[in-house]
Amino acid sequence: MGALDGRVAVITGAGRGIGREHALLFAGEGAAVVVNDLGGSNSGDGADAGPAQEVVSEILAGGGRAVANADNIADWAGAEALVAQAVSEFGKLDVVVNNAGILRDGFIPTMSESDWDAVVAVHLKGHFSVTRHAAAYWKAESKAGRQPNAAIINTASASGVTMPNAGQSNYGAAKAAIAALTQVAAEELERYGVRANAIAPIARTRLTLATPGMGAMMAAEAEDVEEGGFDAFSPANISPLVAYLATADCPITGKVFAVQGGAIDELAGWHDVKTIESDEAWTIDDIAHRLP
Repeated sequence: MGALDGRVAVITGAGRGIGREHALLFAGEGAAVVVNDLGGSNSGDGADAGPAQEVVSEILAGGGRAVANADNIADWAGAEALVAQAVSEFGKLDVVVNNAGILRDGFIPTMSESDWDAVVAVHLKGHFSVTRHAAAYWKAESKAGRQPNAAIINTASASGVTMPNAGQSNYGAAKAAIAALTQVAAEELERYGVRANAIAPIARTRLTLATPGMGAMMAAEAEDVEEGGFDAFSPANISPLVAYLATADCPITGKVFAVQGGAIDELAGWHDVKTIESDEAWTIDDIAHRLP
């Protein structure tokens, strides 16, 4: 038996990279998978149903269950259709893995409005849109007396939660917001039998290879890996954590985990590091003297 036997999962951005590895592992562990991918470029331009269908074909060839979906998850109706397809094809929905993303890097003084809007739409709105429609389904199931045992796994990033990256104000802001969204979802949806967690992965994908500095490092690491050896930046190293968080028996909710190669770290958010206090009304001079 697989760890995900009987589970039905929607995985966004599953035509390539980390999402593809999620889909293959989930199917290999017994889940039925809706493989979503718009098939656009790194920047989100264009569309191609091929990548999602190729992953589905690979899953079916291995004896698994999967269907392709090319809806745009940044579109409200597209996200709704994606959730509806899972229920119509497989009779239910147990897991949402929000993974789809794009990059449009640029420094703040020269970033265009369209580049800001596009990245926030795919990452933040895309995460919320799929989560919202899945949550509505799970709420209805709970109200009907069929309490779900469901899981949401979101995809944040070191760029948003631990390692701010110059040139990625749009991406970093969206990813930080996704971490916060995850914790709110965990609080709100627990009553309906839904857990919510997030990962902040580092792996070799077409997006990270296009990131200045990071891409060259990962490419060099790949060349040094001996045949059959452990590749710390392989996207396949990310998926086992996501699969565990998706299992019916996993008790974890409201957490954000950094995952890279052989390391998984539980992350904590903003917290007090220094406090100054006053028994009198604040003055600018007092703050200036004591705060630094």
